[in-house]
Amino acid sequence: MTAAGTGTIATILGSGTCVPSLERSACSVLIQSGEERLLLDAGPGTMRRLLQAGVTIFELTGIFFSHFHPDHSGELVPLIFSNKYPDGSLRKQPLHLVGGTGFSSFFKKLRAAYGEWIELAPSLLDMREVRVDGPDRFRLGACVVQTAPTAHRPESVAYRLTDAAGKSVVYSGDTDFSEELIALARGADLLICESALPDELKVAGHLTPSEAGEMAARAGVGMLVLTHLYPECEQVDLVGQCRRTFNGRVVVAKDLMRFSLG
Repeated sequence: MTAAGTGTIATILGSGTCVPSLERSACSVLIQSGEERLLLDAGPGTMRRLLQAGVTIFELTGIFFSHFHPDHSGELVPLIFSNKYPDGSLRKQPLHLVGGTGFSSFFKKLRAAYGEWIELAPSLLDMREVRVDGPDRFRLGACVVQTAPTAHRPESVAYRLTDAAGKSVVYSGDTDFSEELIALARGADLLICESALPDELKVAGHLTPSEAGEMAARAGVGMLVLTHLYPECEQVDLVGQCRRTFNGRVVVAKDLMRFSLG
């Protein structure tokens, strides 16, 4: 864990999965960069971890979803609902929601179920779909956001955020081995990459430590953080397995761990 500086800070809010755990919440990362307060995924438990990290929901400027599985998106409805308290006046700026193709339809289905409880004023909720047939790029404040499709679900995308100083963090979301992710992560300062299960328990659609390490090595990233860890990961040396393919700095994520790109 590194000390927080004045530049971009990445905080692991959830390093776990759908499996309930007191130590690991479901998937989420907080990026603090300039005026932006961004979530990368928002699995169950995100709001509680966000408070522990010293940030309120009203400060959030965006939520980027890697895909729509509940352990990555389950806190979306409670988060928007909470933004209405007590009368919606505490949110002063738009909340930008970003996801892959199909995100608008996904949200419409949620709204059909929950109605006005997840409706904010039109000026306070902005929605964007990014491409899943190739790379995409847009700007949010001083951050440049780049995306690339990944090998998990049809809507799955990874994100690269680059701040005004040129420092960049990449978040994989769930994925199998992905040439697109390697290209997106090339030269990044920090790669936060799923490593769901040990090498010997490889399953389709997810990475192992040595696979994450191989992609990090090929991309030439400055630091690799292994996250999205199932309970089986607690029984093995994840760093040792990652070392089979990656000689750079590697860390096993824990909730509320912070990394400074300043």
